[in-house]
Amino acid sequence: MITELNKLLEGVETHLCESLDIPALANSLGTTEYHLRRMFSSLTGMPLSEYVRRRRMTVAAAEVVEGAPLLDVAVRFGYSSAEAFGRAFLAVHGAGPGEVRRNGGPLRSQPKLRLRLTVEGNTSMDTRIADRPAFRLVGHATRVPLLHEGVNPHIAAHIAALPGVEHARLKALANTEPAGLLQVSADVDPDYTEGSELTYMHGVALDAATAAPDDLDVIEVPAGVWAVFRTSGPYPTALQQTYAASATEWFPSNPWRLRPGPSIAAVLDRAEDFSTATTELWLPIERA
Repeated sequence: MITELNKLLEGVETHLCESLDIPALANSLGTTEYHLRRMFSSLTGMPLSEYVRRRRMTVAAAEVVEGAPLLDVAVRFGYSSAEAFGRAFLAVHGAGPGEVRRNGGPLRSQPKLRLRLTVEGNTSMDTRIADRPAFRLVGHATRVPLLHEGVNPHIAAHIAALPGVEHARLKALANTEPAGLLQVSADVDPDYTEGSELTYMHGVALDAATAAPDDLDVIEVPAGVWAVFRTSGPYPTALQQTYAASATEWFPSNPWRLRPGPSIAAVLDRAEDFSTATTELWLPIERA
């Protein structure tokens, strides 16, 4: 996977002044755009689209300082107007092209990335592969912003608004794996951009033969293979660290890649105040 991502980075540099066909590049590397984007974001801490924008503005800044006409620079880097270019330039550098041209700065450069895999072998991941038939997720869904660390207050508010009897009702409905009450994230931005919206569901899993109650939201999940990561520790920190480690340690070392689909966190056991928990993280995968 590291090799594929470095070829992606080479492609970004080659196409800084034009559109980069990510699906075609992913196909040529024997992987998928979905997996490429998610692994890039997980390993670098930024969406691929943001890295491309920063690199373009880094190279464009040199032309701005040298006095090239702004419209010419804008068009060369794929912008339809000097105004659109100026907004992108300001977002990256914190100053507009005119100010930078007059003062020579400030400039915030994005260096070229080069990824290397460091194998330490001191982290054991409790993982199993589950080949599951189609099932459905049912529960209470809402749209929330994506947050990478800490408790998501929007999710917490959504769960807190549910009556206590509803949790017991959902538990009674569950009849297949993943077991118990589930935290489901679906329709996630492929770049995993912080602040982007996703569908969050507080619910349970039903087998495909069981109909969902009419008053509950439903996510149909096709048959497929899942990587299941079990972890225990501070909640939600341990769960979030497991998700990050799946990208930095597990996927680079195993012949699997992410496929589109919901990610599911099953809470198997927890402290009364939810400060610690034992969880299973279910990620949809396919052979690489």
